[in-house]
Amino acid sequence: MRELRIHGGPRVAVTAAVTVACTALLSAPAAHGADTVSGIAVNPEREAYYGDLHLHTNYSFDAYMEFGAQVDPEGAYRFARGGPGKFLDQVVPRTSPPLDFMAVTDHSELIGVLNTLEDPTSPLSQSEIGKGFRAHDPQVVRQLLHSWISKAGPPGVDSKALTQSAWQREIDAANHNYQPGTFTTFIAYEWTAAPGGQNLHRNVIFRGDKAPSPFTAIDSKRPEDLWTFLEGIRKEGYEVLAIPHNPNASNGLMFDWIDSDGKPIDEAYAERRAANEPLVEISQNKGQSETHPALSGNDEFSNFEIFDFAQRFRKDHSSKIEGSYVRDGLGRGIEIAQRNAGVNPFKYGFVGGSDYHNGLSDSAERAFAGFESAIDPNKIPDLDLWMSRTLDIVPGEHEQLTGEMYESGSAGLTGVWAEQNTRESIFAALRRKETFATSGTRLKFRFFGGWSFKDDLMKKKDWVRVAYHDGIPMGGDLPAKPAGKGGPGFLVSALKDPNGANLDRLQVVKVWLEGGKHAERVYDVSLSNGRRVDLKTGKAPAVGNTVDLHTATYTNTIGATQLSALWRDPQFDPKVPAVYYLRVLEIPTPRWSTLLSVKRGQPLPQGVSPTIQERGWSSPIWYVPAAEPHR
Repeated sequence: MRELRIHGGPRVAVTAAVTVACTALLSAPAAHGADTVSGIAVNPEREAYYGDLHLHTNYSFDAYMEFGAQVDPEGAYRFARGGPGKFLDQVVPRTSPPLDFMAVTDHSELIGVLNTLEDPTSPLSQSEIGKGFRAHDPQVVRQLLHSWISKAGPPGVDSKALTQSAWQREIDAANHNYQPGTFTTFIAYEWTAAPGGQNLHRNVIFRGDKAPSPFTAIDSKRPEDLWTFLEGIRKEGYEVLAIPHNPNASNGLMFDWIDSDGKPIDEAYAERRAANEPLVEISQNKGQSETHPALSGNDEFSNFEIFDFAQRFRKDHSSKIEGSYVRDGLGRGIEIAQRNAGVNPFKYGFVGGSDYHNGLSDSAERAFAGFESAIDPNKIPDLDLWMSRTLDIVPGEHEQLTGEMYESGSAGLTGVWAEQNTRESIFAALRRKETFATSGTRLKFRFFGGWSFKDDLMKKKDWVRVAYHDGIPMGGDLPAKPAGKGGPGFLVSALKDPNGANLDRLQVVKVWLEGGKHAERVYDVSLSNGRRVDLKTGKAPAVGNTVDLHTATYTNTIGATQLSALWRDPQFDPKVPAVYYLRVLEIPTPRWSTLLSVKRGQPLPQGVSPTIQERGWSSPIWYVPAAEPHR
C-alpha cells in the first residue's frame, strides 16, 4: 500500500483491490426508461445520436500556443450546433450537420492559462515571460513550450488560480449550452499523461452539471491513480467515466500485459480498469487504432489511415505496434481473462472523436486541411500561413511536420443508441457500451447477438423490438448458451450517410482463443451489387471505384444505400471465448488531401492514398463459456 495526494484533498490509501459493490454498480446496465427528462419523447427502441467526445479549445495550452486556436468553449459549442467559428482570423462556416452531443476536453494541465495573454491586464500578460511571448522572442517561446511539456507552468505566474477560474468557465459553458432533447453537452477534460512521450491520455466525462477540480498528469501520470480519483469522487455523488485516447501512439502501453509497476495484470487491476474505462477511442484525427497490417496480415482493409507519427515517436522511432491497437487489445483481454477468473481488463466499447485543437468539430473530408487545427480549406487560402505558426515554435521540423500533416485525417464521430438526447440517456448508453464509431461519416448501423433469432426476422417490421427482447445489442455479453442451441446468430443492418457515399459491405470481425493465444478472422456477411465471396480465396471482389482524381469527385453508381443480414458463426465452439464486432465500409471517395490539392491545382501528395473508404465500427459483443461445475 502507498499513499496518493488526491488533487486538492486528503491523502488516500491505494490498495490493489477494488470493492465488489463499486464494480457491480458500474458494470450494471441502465434500466430502460430510467433517468429520462420530463417532456422529452422517449424512443424505447433507441435512436442514433452523433457527437464528439474529444475536442480542444484555446483553453488548452498547446492549442493556443502551437495551433493558433481562437475559439473558447462557448464558441466550440456554438459551432457544433451549426454556428460559425473562427480560425486564423477568418470566419469558418460549418460544413457538416450540427452535432447531437459534444464534450469539450481541454487538457487539464494548465487549463486556461496561456490564453489569458489575450487580456493585456492579466497576470500572465503583465509578467516578463508574457511580454516576451507577445514580442515573439524565440527564447521565451521555447521556455513557454518547455513549461507546457514539463507541466510546470509559466514561471512567475500563479497558474493554480488561473486554472480554477478557467475550469469554472468550462463548467458554465457546458451547462449554458445544454439543450435537453436537442443538444447535449458534457462537462469533461483530458488527463494528459505521456510518460516518455508515450500517449496514455484519458478523456474524463461527467454526467451531471457539476464536477470537481480536474485530476491532472501533474498529480500523477499513472492511470491507476486516475482511477482512484474517479472512485473517490463517485462516493461524493459524481457519475464519471474515462475514455483512453486513440492508443496507436501509446508505444504498446495501452494494452500492455503489465500494470504501471511492471507487474502482470491481476484480477483486481482488471476489475478496476473495466469499471472505470468502459470505452476506447478507435478513430480520430491522428489515424485509426482498430488494427495494423503488421497485426492483421489477412485483413485486406487493415491499411487504413495509418498514422506513423506519435509524440516523440517519429518515422525513425515509431510507436510500438503490439499493444497499441484495439483488435489486438481485445485478443489480449480474453487471454488475460483466462488467467484472472474471467475478468477482462480490455472489455472496451468503441467511440470516435476529432482531437482537433481549434475548437471546431467538423468531420467532413472537405472541412479538413491538415494536422490538428486547419479546417475548411475554402476559407484558408494559404496552408503555409498555418504551418508557419508551428514552425516558428518548433524550428527545423518542416519535413516531419509536412509528413505528419498528410498522414493526419479528418475527425471521427461517436454514435450512441439512446432513448432520448439528454445527458442521462446518452451517458447511460456510453456506460453500457451501446456505442459505435465512424471515421467521420454518419453511418447508422445496428449489431445484435442472440441464440434464437429466426432466419426471417429481418423481414419483419418489428425486428429491432424482437432483437432487443430476444438478444443483446452492441456492447453486451451473450448470455449462457442454452442447451440444445447451435451457434449464436448476429443481426447486422446499416444505412448509408444520407449526405455521403453508398455502402460497399458489412463485415463481422471475430477474435477468439486458439491454443492459449488470440486469433482473428474477418467475415464478409453482406455485399453490395450482388457480389459473393469466392469460396477458394475467402475474399469478395472489390466494389469498384468511381473517384475522378482530376476533379476530386465520385458518383454513387455503385454500392448500396442499405445492407443487412443474419449471420451465424460457422466456426463457433461453445468452449472457446470469443468477441465479435461489426465493421461497415463505404465505397471509395476522395480523401481530404486530394480535395485540397485539386482545389489548389497542385500535384497529389506522395505517400498517402488519394482515396478513402470511410467506415464504422460497432462496439463488440462478447461470448464467455459457462464455467464448468466443480466435481
